[in-house]
Amino acid sequence: MCSMGVCRFFNEVNRTTASPRKLNTKDLRNRADLRNSAQVGGELSFFPIVLSVTKERNMIIEAAVGDAFGAGYEYVKHKGIHDAAQVQYVQHPRHKATKPGMYTDDTQMAMAIAELLVSGEDWTALNIANKFVEVFHRDPREGYAHRFYDFLRETRSGEQFLRNIHNDSDKSGAAMRAWPIAVLPDVDEIREKCTLQAAVTHNTIAGKQAAIASALMSHYFIYRKGSVARMKHWVQQNVGGQWDKDYEGKVGSKGWMSVSAAITAVSRNTKLSELLLDCINFGGDVDTVATIALAAASCSIDYEQDLPPQLLAGLENQKFGKDYLESLDKKLGSLIQRES
Repeated sequence: MCSMGVCRFFNEVNRTTASPRKLNTKDLRNRADLRNSAQVGGELSFFPIVLSVTKERNMIIEAAVGDAFGAGYEYVKHKGIHDAAQVQYVQHPRHKATKPGMYTDDTQMAMAIAELLVSGEDWTALNIANKFVEVFHRDPREGYAHRFYDFLRETRSGEQFLRNIHNDSDKSGAAMRAWPIAVLPDVDEIREKCTLQAAVTHNTIAGKQAAIASALMSHYFIYRKGSVARMKHWVQQNVGGQWDKDYEGKVGSKGWMSVSAAITAVSRNTKLSELLLDCINFGGDVDTVATIALAAASCSIDYEQDLPPQLLAGLENQKFGKDYLESLDKKLGSLIQRES
């Protein structure tokens, strides 16, 4: 990946034949990898091989890959996938309009949330609904629940959306799109924005909690709150639910199921390639699990960013495809505010 993404770090090894170079510790706030340095007073002395930093990361791109790959296996029985090197996008046996490499409603609705965030417009139910309508009609695609798909086709404005929507669902729609909100620095603001966007379509306790938990997963890694193993406990401390309990079995349509499965998978892996397969092997609503999980893990400095290159290369790249997602990723990343 070549764009400047949300959780970007540079994979370079700096070499020098001169005397050791000195940098203040604040210059390394984007990566605490000091294995090739020595502390001297308040400064860091770097020697011929200076530092090795993880490769570039794109939160939106990697979430879209999880979505597109999972789309071929959503509620499809299979024997399990175990070799990441050989994986390819596959055609879903029933959803013929979603071609291999195409993302689904999970990514499209997350794009709406990301675009509203970077626009700086007021975070209101009307503006959120307007964005949902806009992103659907500029690039109509199947993948949505049938009733919601038909609803969007017939809806032409945010006002009409809010007037006619039945917003009492506890399914995964609010959670699958919430993770871009993770870039905000304040947990209380994340809760507020997640709650409002969820209430537009999923105004239930379970629906709103799942959305908050989804965003907090990524926030934990973006703002480096701790280790991979501690993430589920931190989420548990910051939102109601049982997020520190390992999820088992097939993932159903409820929002808490997708988020819980994503938390479980992220907590027990250290490579994106293995995480992706783990998500798919739950069975059920696996594109949503993979979307949420890869969005979060792509921001972890402890995760090996090794998604199969054929999946990155094969992600759709039409008008709102890979190039557009990378551009949006860069804009979303500008909202991150880490302390120096």
